Amino acid sequence: MSSLFGQTSAAANSNSNTTGDISKDIALTSPPEDGISDLKFSPQTEHLAVASWDKKVRIYEINAQGGSEGKALFEHEQPVLNCCWSKDGTKIVGSGCDKASRMLDLASGNTTTASQVAAHDAPIRCARFVDIPAQQSQMLVTGSWDKTVKYWDLRTPNPIASIPCQERIYSLDVVGSLLVVATADRYVNIINLSKPAEIYKTIQSPLKWQTRVVTCFNDGTGFAVGSVEGRCAIQYVEEKDSSANFSFKCHRSPVVAATSSTTTTGSSSASAASNNNTNVYSVNAISFHPQHGTFSTAGSDGTFHFWDKDAKHRLKGYPEVGGTISATDFNRTGGIFAYSVSYDWSKGYAANVAGGVNKVMLHAVVGDECKPRPKTGGRK
Repeated sequence: MSSLFGQTSAAANSNSNTTGDISKDIALTSPPEDGISDLKFSPQTEHLAVASWDKKVRIYEINAQGGSEGKALFEHEQPVLNCCWSKDGTKIVGSGCDKASRMLDLASGNTTTASQVAAHDAPIRCARFVDIPAQQSQMLVTGSWDKTVKYWDLRTPNPIASIPCQERIYSLDVVGSLLVVATADRYVNIINLSKPAEIYKTIQSPLKWQTRVVTCFNDGTGFAVGSVEGRCAIQYVEEKDSSANFSFKCHRSPVVAATSSTTTTGSSSASAASNNNTNVYSVNAISFHPQHGTFSTAGSDGTFHFWDKDAKHRLKGYPEVGGTISATDFNRTGGIFAYSVSYDWSKGYAANVAGGVNKVMLHAVVGDECKPRPKTGGRK
């Protein structure tokens, strides 16, 4: 039986090793012209939104063969750092360095002009649509480098609530009633949306260095944290589940040093030797599979991996893709995994060279790539 992008289920299932294949991944047509900061699939249709440093949010339609076509585009006044969809898939919001969130209402037939729906005193790093009890419509929550989280009723110009945080907001995510906000200095604020104006709990990240991304579990019981130190942490909200918390190393590689030796003829030869040093890369993106609950990590080393958190097991690792990976997402069925190959600023502005790669790749998820590891009867 043929599956997405023309691959066959039988072929995919026969590949049981832990090294994945990216040779059939398909590039998105007409990608952004500058660094790609975020990408998100619609929760209702096969449309992909891509945010970029070229000040634009682009919306593409993806077909079953992996082809893509641009359908809408809107602009900000400064680079865009984040994009998100409403639950019904009719609205897309971009947020960025112009200290604003701007919304395009696709249901209106408008494909180019966005209206401003949120504002902060500093760049808005991230935003999500949220459902809050007692509110009649979905709201927008925004996190900014001005150290605040704000809630917005899209029908009014002012925020309905604002929460001061300890430091600049670097990442936030929402699932159900769980809102998790990660800031500089490794603070993680947990908010129960039944009481949206209160912080339910604050913890320090279990990782030792700067937080890059936080992503909620599908069931809302916890979240994953990725940092610049090549580590990922699995963290549950409630203390009763704390025994299941753990962290693990990822996106690291041994340093290979060249050594020289003298041959019997007196000439020198060079060879590669491994030492105890390790290259450590930032974990830039974590995405959970919508059906299986397994998850991906992607980083500055230009690789992505699929993991089973319950079995504490890596399912698949994939070869280097030709550049750093800045963002990832699964589509609504979990059949497509999108990843952006673009500079992630991990080495500062000096490494952002002209002509660098900026592309979005579509990987067909087939066979057992993202399926959880089978549970054994003897495992507790």
